[in-house]
Amino acid sequence: MACSHTHSPTPQDTTRRAFALSIALNSGFVVVELMAGVAAHSLALIADAIHNLGDVLALLVAWLGYHLAYRKPTKHFTYGMGRFSIYAAFFNGVTLVGSALWIAVEAVQRFLHPVEPLHAIVSIVAVLGVAVNTVSALLLARGRGDLNLKAAMLHMAGDAAISAGVVIAAIVMAFTGWIWVDPALGIAIAVIIFLSGIPVLREGGALAMDGVPKELKQEEILEFLNYHNDLKSVHDLHIWGLSTTKTALTAHLEAREGVALEPLQRALHRELQRRFKITHVTLQLEKDHSACLDQHEEHENAE
Repeated sequence: MACSHTHSPTPQDTTRRAFALSIALNSGFVVVELMAGVAAHSLALIADAIHNLGDVLALLVAWLGYHLAYRKPTKHFTYGMGRFSIYAAFFNGVTLVGSALWIAVEAVQRFLHPVEPLHAIVSIVAVLGVAVNTVSALLLARGRGDLNLKAAMLHMAGDAAISAGVVIAAIVMAFTGWIWVDPALGIAIAVIIFLSGIPVLREGGALAMDGVPKELKQEEILEFLNYHNDLKSVHDLHIWGLSTTKTALTAHLEAREGVALEPLQRALHRELQRRFKITHVTLQLEKDHSACLDQHEEHENAE
């Protein structure tokens, strides 16, 4: 009798599919939005299409970073390639802030040179943009603990907000003729994107510079080690991100007299993983030699 084996999709498989679907949806929407912008003589839609094209590229970079983060180590990349996800998050932070500044500049230009587009076409395409970007953001929202996924999700959420703003502006302008509503709303949206992008840029930059991940506090880890019953001292504690989801720690520790080193090392590994979610731990353990030195000095003095 043949046995069939079914394999449930892993969280990584689900996230990869979410990336693929988001990239496909947004790529298709860029084409539609660009064609509609040209047909409606709408600079807003054309500009947003170019902005969305940049976001598709950002999604591709984020997807590549996520994919490489789960690649196994090789003889050339002994820690794997997960660090690319850090650079992807930093890149997305830069593009979030850059997009916000670009939108603000475009809004100022609209104040100086008002343009009234075909409201019906703009509204329909913008509603489609809200749907596409909202779905993409929801697909990527499952990975909130991953800075790289968070940056990509914020991109999509920001694009959904932009599209919603375009819809509102088109409706208001159609009924009131207030063309200034479009650039005013653009500036408001730019501020929101800028404020959401700054933390991603700051955290991604810190990880790229081997900083301690935001969710960890070096003081807490140092306190845990310093007050451990079997440890006498802690030296050269280093904590850094291997990727946006994995953290490494190295430390030089001195155990108290009479403590077995191997069981202590295993216990510390388990505790660091349980308490702080640190899986890549390298500890250099030494025995306390002070008691032996004291006895040696007493012996020499007695002679």
